[in-house]
Amino acid sequence: MRHLLMATVMLPLALGQAGGTLAQSVSPAFQDNASEAERKAGNSQANAELFYMIQQLQGEVRRLQGRVEEQRNLIDRLTKQSRDRYIDLDQRILKLSEKVSEAPATSSAGSKSAADSAETGDSGVKTRIYRQPTDKERTDYQKIQTLIHQEKNYDQAINGLYDFIDEYEEGDLTVNAYYWLGEVYLVEEQLEQARQAFTIVATRYGDHRKAPDAVYKLGVTLDRLGDKEQARGRMQTVIRDYPNTSAAELAQKYLDSNNG
Repeated sequence: MRHLLMATVMLPLALGQAGGTLAQSVSPAFQDNASEAERKAGNSQANAELFYMIQQLQGEVRRLQGRVEEQRNLIDRLTKQSRDRYIDLDQRILKLSEKVSEAPATSSAGSKSAADSAETGDSGVKTRIYRQPTDKERTDYQKIQTLIHQEKNYDQAINGLYDFIDEYEEGDLTVNAYYWLGEVYLVEEQLEQARQAFTIVATRYGDHRKAPDAVYKLGVTLDRLGDKEQARGRMQTVIRDYPNTSAAELAQKYLDSNNG
C-alpha cells in the first residue's frame, strides 16, 4: 500500500518535469524558425534593393554609351567637314595658281595684271574697285568678328567664314574673310591651312588693303613650318612691294632678328 501511494505521488512530478523539458525544447525551435524567417525576409529585401541598384546602373551605362556614340558621330562628321573644306581650299589655290601662271601669256606686252602691278609697285596701274558689302553682309561679317575677337570661338568662326565666302560673291569683305580664315587657322596651329588662306589673299588680291598683312602672315606661317628661306623671301616682298605700311615694319623687325 505504501508503494502504491509513493508511485501515485511521483507520477505527477515526473510528468511535470517532462512537460517542462518538452516546453523548453519546443520554444527555441520556434524562436529559431522565426529568426530564420526574418533573416530570409531581410535577405529578400536586400536582394530587391541590389537588383534595383543594378538596374539603375545598367540604365546609366546605356545612357553614357549613347552619349559616347553621339560624340563619336559628331567627331566623325566634323572631321569629314574639315577634310572636305581643306580639299576645297586646296582646289581654290590650285585654280588661282593656274590663273596667275596664265596671266603673263594672256596679257599684252604693254599692260600688267593686278598681280604684276602689286609685285612691281607700279602706282600708275589702277587697282581694282571691289564690290562693297550689303547691310546683311556687314552684319554677318560682324558676327564672325565677334566669334573671333570676343568669344574666341574659333571652330565656329571657321565655319562662319567658309559659309560667308560661299554665300557672298567676290567683294571687299570676301577678301577679309579669306584673310581672317588664315588668322584663325594660325591661332589654331593648323599651319598648312593658314598658309593656303594667306596665299589666296597674297596671290589673287595683291592690290587689296589686306594684302600687306597677308604676305607678312604668310611669312610668319612659313617660318613656323620651318621654311626659313621662304619666310625671309616673303618678308622681303612685303618691304619691297608695300613700303610705309605696318606690315613692312614688322617684316623688317623679323629680318633684323633673324640675321644671325
